[in-house]
Amino acid sequence: MKKEPSETPGAARITALLLEEVHRRLAPIWPDAHPLLHYHSCFELLIAVILSAQTTDEQVNMVTEELFDRFPDAKKLAEADIAEVEQIIHPVGFFHVKARHIIDTAKVLEERFGGNIPPTLEQMLELPGVGRKTANLVASACHEVPGIIVDTHVLRVLLRLGVCPKKDAGLAESIVRANLSPEKHTQFSYSVNRHGKFTCTARKPACTQEGMSCPLEDICPKIGAKG
Repeated sequence: MKKEPSETPGAARITALLLEEVHRRLAPIWPDAHPLLHYHSCFELLIAVILSAQTTDEQVNMVTEELFDRFPDAKKLAEADIAEVEQIIHPVGFFHVKARHIIDTAKVLEERFGGNIPPTLEQMLELPGVGRKTANLVASACHEVPGIIVDTHVLRVLLRLGVCPKKDAGLAESIVRANLSPEKHTQFSYSVNRHGKFTCTARKPACTQEGMSCPLEDICPKIGAKG
């Protein structure tokens, strides 16, 4: 990731305290630190997360049952006809690119890793269509290592809280990594994801709606929040 200017000690302390407080408040509300995607293996999870780019988990879940029934492992998917894969995943959008990515990823898994998920985050990042969000999510779910999963919802919340100064997932990840203890990374990611998905939504965040409440309202400057 691109190196950003370091915060002053005072600013870093404030950021660390804010992140700790966000974790303290949200973790009990959203204790399930697991993906909302449907999967039965780490291979299925990896493919599902690649498909989830620029679409919803619900949309991905609508196509993966058929996809994994037809191509249950890396070997089968690596040998797939791309037209058939495109037809199955068409509803998730960008299906031409995504079909190529998941087939190419399956080939790499089969050729280099015996059909298994790579053991390190760095190796996962070498797979077609895999960025830091995907790698962190799969590594935390499959290898039980701390993962900072900055998706659209998490980035939105961190922007509104003033934790991240600009819309940059890599910067947001580095800020959380520097200011929150590793054992809290995965739970923090999922708690903030659910908060952004269901409470601090893009168009109508709870803090702007009459009769609704937000557990972070008193510590959030609401940067960019509009009702």
